[in-house]
Amino acid sequence: MRVAFFSAKPFEKPFFDEARDASGGAHEIVYLEPRLTRDTAVLARGFHAACLFTLDTADEPALRALADGGTRFLALRSAGFNNVDLRAAEALGIAVARVPAYSPYAVAEHAVGLMLTLNRKIHRAYNRVREHNFSLDGLMGFDMHGKTVGIVGAGRIGEALARILLGFGCRVLAHDPAPSPACAALGIEFLGLHDLLPRCHIVSLQCPLTPDTRHLIDVRALARMRRGAMLINTSRGAVVDTRAVIDALKAGHLGSLGIDVYEEEGDLFFRDLSEQVLHDDVFARLLTFPNVVVTAHQGFFTADAMRNIASTTLENLAGFEAGRIPPANLVSAARVKA
Repeated sequence: MRVAFFSAKPFEKPFFDEARDASGGAHEIVYLEPRLTRDTAVLARGFHAACLFTLDTADEPALRALADGGTRFLALRSAGFNNVDLRAAEALGIAVARVPAYSPYAVAEHAVGLMLTLNRKIHRAYNRVREHNFSLDGLMGFDMHGKTVGIVGAGRIGEALARILLGFGCRVLAHDPAPSPACAALGIEFLGLHDLLPRCHIVSLQCPLTPDTRHLIDVRALARMRRGAMLINTSRGAVVDTRAVIDALKAGHLGSLGIDVYEEEGDLFFRDLSEQVLHDDVFARLLTFPNVVVTAHQGFFTADAMRNIASTTLENLAGFEAGRIPPANLVSAARVKA
């Protein structure tokens, strides 16, 4: 099968080449640097499948252009699929599969890294010491032990995060429309978001982006949070209303913010813009706060996760040809044989 690999990054190629060779080299992968848009979809003409990442835009016009060029399968190398118009894909006969669990530990551990960095002011201490400033003024944190952490989204990542936090001695609460039996078995209490927010010293978002979770953390949600609380987002950027968060930071109500995702990250992340002026004024404002830590969507970025992403993506490609994609991976079953 010929595969048009959009948004290709140098760090991905070795893992996908290795997975392709391990599968017998049955697929021809053509790495394309551009993101998928309605304008770049023509690059996939003649390809049976397209492989997409989170920054690719598979809206109706892009999908129609892919279908007109002969593409019948989208292999997502991510767990999320909010960037795909599933109704349009179904109507156009394009099947969609994802990588549902490449490494919950990678994202959960990154979330904890953000918590520790903000709490103990590690980012500020690092810069001070490099300038030979060894003062401890302004660097005081708190013990994680005994603090209450709320996890919004108790899937596999949420469960992995809960286990780490329990190891710190934290009290863990969770919110999820479908409470996880695995989390419940750990003794985690499930609450509605309205009740969870005011009880937590730290709130960590691990939920998918859906119409129901878009701007889940808005002005009203922030107002319900404990004054001085920490907010962590390693899920999807648009789960948080960034302008509302900035206002909460300016007012001193939100104590600190750690994000690995940003709702307008498509024009920023995975690129070197160090020689350019940032045109996103909202993002630029975020970077001015000393109590904000931003990483550029690297929560998934471990060698273990990359191997899993590559191998599962290749398995999905093989499954499409055989008509047997694992149900957990399948997002849209158009044209996949039973």
